[in-house]
Amino acid sequence: MRLFLVSVFLLVAWATAAAAGSFGDGLSAYERGDYAQAMNHWQPLAAQGDVAAQFNLGLMYRHGQGVTQDFQEALKWYHKAAGQGDMPAQFNLGVLYDKGRGISQDIQEALKWYRMAAEQGEPSAQFKLSVAYDKGRGGPQDYQEALKWYRKAADQGYARAQYNLGVMYRHGQGAQQDYQEALKWYRRSAEQGHAWAQNNLGVMYEMGQGIPQDVVLAHMWYSIGAKASSGDERKTSLENRNHVAAQMTASQIGKAHEMARRCQDTKFKDCE
Repeated sequence: MRLFLVSVFLLVAWATAAAAGSFGDGLSAYERGDYAQAMNHWQPLAAQGDVAAQFNLGLMYRHGQGVTQDFQEALKWYHKAAGQGDMPAQFNLGVLYDKGRGISQDIQEALKWYRMAAEQGEPSAQFKLSVAYDKGRGGPQDYQEALKWYRKAADQGYARAQYNLGVMYRHGQGAQQDYQEALKWYRRSAEQGHAWAQNNLGVMYEMGQGIPQDVVLAHMWYSIGAKASSGDERKTSLENRNHVAAQMTASQIGKAHEMARRCQDTKFKDCE
């Protein structure tokens, strides 16, 4: 839904007064859940080349809003909007090619559209592009390119990119190993609730990597990570917490639990 609103905000201002009125009527209908009426307003505008209407038709066909879900129609309208430079359409087009929705999966085509959106500053596209370089999807593995795009997304507050950037600095992938940088990015991601970043902060405190060893803070971050996760992530955080707890006094464990509670209650403003 965020992408829908962004596209509307950026493009409606350039419409003619009549078109803007019709677009606005469509938006009002969409917001009250009258998708068929929204489609009636946006269809003729899209056919006339209105980029916001084209993107929104793609969205509605993709999700089956007011129409039968049809990925091929979604592709068609996303293509029209993306060809006019619409960033959300470029990203969503990449997703459809990436997942093979409405067309055979085509990683190269997906990456082409991700790159277009990424170069316009879309953090989700920057992250997708980073992962492709990091894992060698659709081409050779390239840690330096992965690092570059992770950083662009991380600088915009994208938690998963911040976490992955921390991983790369911790292991020296794409750059010289730098525990201080790893800690910085893990912390930013952890403060947004990313469970693996929280767990990895615990590891770095337990091992004293880039920071003095502190078992109390390690236990605190393991506890926070366990609470924020489930399945294997939760299991790992709990195992790590149990391991560090074996090295601690009862007083230290009590302090760690209190610090974890305070950290969460203050929304990560008072953690250390």
